Amino acid sequence: MSVNIKKCSREDLQILQQLSIETFNDTFKDQNSPENMKAYLERAFNTKQLEKELSNMSSEFFFVYFDHEVAGYVKVNIDDAQSEEMGAESLEIERIYIKNSFQKHGLGKHLLNKAIEIALERNKKNIWLGVWEKNENAIAFYKKMGFVQTGAHSFYMGDEEQTDLIMTKTLTSYFSKGGY
Repeated sequence: MSVNIKKCSREDLQILQQLSIETFNDTFKDQNSPENMKAYLERAFNTKQLEKELSNMSSEFFFVYFDHEVAGYVKVNIDDAQSEEMGAESLEIERIYIKNSFQKHGLGKHLLNKAIEIALERNKKNIWLGVWEKNENAIAFYKKMGFVQTGAHSFYMGDEEQTDLIMTKTLTSYFSKGGY
């Protein structure tokens, strides 16, 4: 079984869009109304929005491949692309999704490690993300990976306000050990 990570480009737009819709829908459809899911998916993953995100120099997307098949992706943001003002020393993981059929193969850890690698290359001291307070599996995973809750913010699913926990991992220990 081989795992590879590849940076996405504008040529990957259609695959990214399909993957985004599928993974987000599979993850959250059972806890949200069809109307709110439809509204969110149309707003967040329409072609223009994803083109804008792919062309932002402060954001990057990476696909993870499992046995040569696209299995998921991560989106990271720095500087003003971050969804919260966290400062120049921080990198945000805005999205990290794995297709249901590829979960439990350690791919989330591969993507998380890729985000940490990028943060270290850019001399960031913190890596952070927002995770829905009801997404217990993801919260447990991030805690296991060394993230701690440092705050919360609102996230809108259609017209419903939800709470995302802000979880942060400090990377200074990596620097003091001479790198990753």
